[in-house]
Amino acid sequence: MGIELTWLFVIAISYLGLLFLIAWSADSGLLPSRLINHPLVYSLSLGVYATSWTYYGSVGLADSSGYAFLTIYLGVTLAFLLGPYLLSPILRLCRVHQLNSIADLLAFRYGGRVTGFVVTLFMLVGILPYISLQIRAVTESVQILSQQVPPNLLALGFCVAITIFAILFGARHLSPREKHHGLVVAIAFESAVKLIALLVAGVFVITQVFDSPAALNDWANSQPEMLESLYAPSRTNLWSTLLLLAFCAAFLLPRQYHMTFVENENPKHLTTAYWLFPLYLLLLNLPIIPILFAGRHLSLAIEPDFYVLGMTLTAGHQWLAILVFLGGLSAASAMMIVTTLALSYMCLNHLLLPASLSSGKPDDFYRRLLWSKRLIIALIIAAGYGFYIVIELNEGLASLGLISFVAAAQLLPGVIGLLFWTRATQTGFVSGLAGGAIVWFLLLIWPLLSPSTSSYTEVLAALPEFSDIWSLATFCTLSVNGTLFIVGSLFTTPSRDEINAAEAATESTSIAMAGSDVARSAIHYRYAMQKVLGNKVAAQELNRALAETHTNVEETRPADLQLLHDQLERNLTGLVGPALAREVLRHKRPDSKQLESPDARLLELHIEASRQQMRGMTRQLDDLRRYLRDVLRQLPLGVCSISADGRVYLWNAAMHELTGIEERVARDQPLDQLPEPWSQLLQEFAASGDAHLFRCHVPGNTRLASVNLHKADIATPAGSDETLGGQVVLMEDRSSLDTLEAELAHSERLASVGRLAAGVAHEIGNPLTGIASIAQNLLHDAANIEDNSVEIGDQADDILAQVNRINGIVRSLLSFSHADTVGSSSHEPVCVNDCVQESLGLIRLSPEVRHIHFSVDVQSTAMVKGDANQLIQVFVNLIGNACDASPDGATVCIESLIQDKQLIVTISDSGPGVDSTTREKMFEPFFTTKPVGMGTGLGLSLVYSIITNHNGKIRVDSPPGGGTCMIVSLPLLTA
Repeated sequence: MGIELTWLFVIAISYLGLLFLIAWSADSGLLPSRLINHPLVYSLSLGVYATSWTYYGSVGLADSSGYAFLTIYLGVTLAFLLGPYLLSPILRLCRVHQLNSIADLLAFRYGGRVTGFVVTLFMLVGILPYISLQIRAVTESVQILSQQVPPNLLALGFCVAITIFAILFGARHLSPREKHHGLVVAIAFESAVKLIALLVAGVFVITQVFDSPAALNDWANSQPEMLESLYAPSRTNLWSTLLLLAFCAAFLLPRQYHMTFVENENPKHLTTAYWLFPLYLLLLNLPIIPILFAGRHLSLAIEPDFYVLGMTLTAGHQWLAILVFLGGLSAASAMMIVTTLALSYMCLNHLLLPASLSSGKPDDFYRRLLWSKRLIIALIIAAGYGFYIVIELNEGLASLGLISFVAAAQLLPGVIGLLFWTRATQTGFVSGLAGGAIVWFLLLIWPLLSPSTSSYTEVLAALPEFSDIWSLATFCTLSVNGTLFIVGSLFTTPSRDEINAAEAATESTSIAMAGSDVARSAIHYRYAMQKVLGNKVAAQELNRALAETHTNVEETRPADLQLLHDQLERNLTGLVGPALAREVLRHKRPDSKQLESPDARLLELHIEASRQQMRGMTRQLDDLRRYLRDVLRQLPLGVCSISADGRVYLWNAAMHELTGIEERVARDQPLDQLPEPWSQLLQEFAASGDAHLFRCHVPGNTRLASVNLHKADIATPAGSDETLGGQVVLMEDRSSLDTLEAELAHSERLASVGRLAAGVAHEIGNPLTGIASIAQNLLHDAANIEDNSVEIGDQADDILAQVNRINGIVRSLLSFSHADTVGSSSHEPVCVNDCVQESLGLIRLSPEVRHIHFSVDVQSTAMVKGDANQLIQVFVNLIGNACDASPDGATVCIESLIQDKQLIVTISDSGPGVDSTTREKMFEPFFTTKPVGMGTGLGLSLVYSIITNHNGKIRVDSPPGGGTCMIVSLPLLTA
């Protein structure tokens, strides 16, 4: 006795309503996030693979092909066992580049509208038999249970209901990129219902139909011919064919791609699914043979596909019949909802939008996308219903399912090329797919539509060497497809987009190394998108990409614009597909530019993005690279790395502290665009031939008085791109060193004044004695001489002369002791002979040098650019040391000559000379050969600093015969 149609309708609608309630609860946050994001839920959602064909048709396939039905599950298991090498790379590409369908994936790799159009159109045609299978399975199951409804009317009602629920599940919101958490949870629930229904049916067979497992085994053993027929197909081509088809369907069917990759919330969940999903399929597979045996044992007068329904009605258990019906309804509804959602993305991105964006108005773009998706879902289900009406229903459910499996297998060469063959091209892929599609249509679709061919058996009559149509169709389609794919790829050259996509697919990174048409500024991208998406959407998409890349809207640096370009392309790919995304971003102003070679910063980002895939030596080398990079960034010296094209690549923290320029401001900027005074300073030093620049004054900077600059040229490694060369500039802050040198110079001057104190007292004593004598004479003359005006005037002149002599001595000492600090004075023309004479005047104040003779031969017209007080200190120290080294009565010679625009001053003494060890250390601070208390060891160190600050040089020569010669070289001032 059947079940009332009204009850079946109420049960079906109530069940679909329950699924919608589950989905709504998940989307609304009523269900805990731990449940929604659990790996078990994700793995169960992959159970959308088990459609009505699996649920009902596996029994029919087992009836006709024996244990070959197992290949439908073993092929999927094989695909998931190869998941780390097959599924994980596709998941990464899908997540990074927002590829929402298998058509997006292939269009991304084999760029252009043609690829997406061909794949979408072929998948639409190829999946229609599968959709019609679901409609047929539901209608026939209802007809079997109720035995009172015309199939076509029932099919139409089911299609209308599924259309409504498909729109509610997949096209309810305006957001174009949301994850359908509710859909995933609902599909996982449906998968659980399917599994429970079949397992309960299997238990029913064992306990009710056969009474016990032993009785089932005894009955099977009593049917040796039946058992032989179950094993026979495993020795034919069908086994390997179905295994290959199921392997392809595991990730190439639109619904499987969508649930496996697009709805994946966490890549780690795929790792769990590697073993959990095959386990689910194994459990789902266990009751198939018992159900087949039960149908044959009961001699059910219905198709084997529906044995599971027939045996429940025969036993009179309506509750079990309803449970089994709900399992079949779950299988059909889940497949149709997810498939239409996946196909809607494909049709929207590759059929509808390319036509509408070029001619329609871009206003309210998001809402237009939503309604377009809803319309596409309705049309796809309507097309499936039309296919169901047109075809002759003389083939089993498995046959209809395998037609779609063979269609999905035509994408396998393209996916293999995507993952493993960078030489593959769009021409090769499209020609291969077109060739395989034509053969597929002639062998599998035409017999269903042609009134002269009632079954595939007639097709095989001409080819007896093939045992089944599926082996024939699979071999012919893939042979034609693969051959055209290889030949077409070898005879064409990959485009720039294909090369970039191949690198992204095979090198585990999303960073484009070169080749993109990058705009001159970020704002130009908004102009480009406005033409297609409208002002509002263009502004939203640009702001979103700017926030994700941390880029300023006024950015003009090529590397940052390249990152922005890539992010915009990924975001637009998720919105309109990869082909349109590239075309939209190419609608820029004509001032775009192309990065033909890898930018240094993009190269670093490329390596960072690939780090997770690094292993062994590659990982160790990258660790060393990161360590050296961090050393440079944390170095207390300022480090500025300049690329070959003159742009700043590295700007470490010390450089930021010294200059006040942040790394994000300096990075990728040409040197001439840095803030002053650093722009001119670094640019001139980088262009100069000097490797070192000491005491470089920083104009207009109140914090840094001077810096030392050092640089090194970085040669391009052999065989590498020329853009990887450049320079490294080190900047050293001299502020504290200048202060220290000033303090030491002042100490040395005071020490020199102390050494001269005795001579000063003697020199001042003589004029004071003369002044006293003259004053006494004045007193005496004033008392005894009446007319003494002339003599008094002469004596007054003498007094003034002696006072001036004292004043000159004191002024020289004060000037010497308060001279400007090293490196802080401005340079001006100075007469070296005047400096030498002033120095001799100071030296002669010391009593120790009164028995030393001086020979001076310095050009009176020789001029240098420098500081007179500092040069006086130089000669005071050098001449004083020469006097200290010379015996009494010796002569210290001070001579000069002009050579190669240099004024060379030589101070020679008659001392014992210095050995080589002393010569190496004599310019070091605090080094002295004098006894303790007789010298500070700072004199020659300060001499070296002053001479260096004057762009001069000093060296020591000690001839074998004795004596020491100090040679000072200063740039001669020319008119």
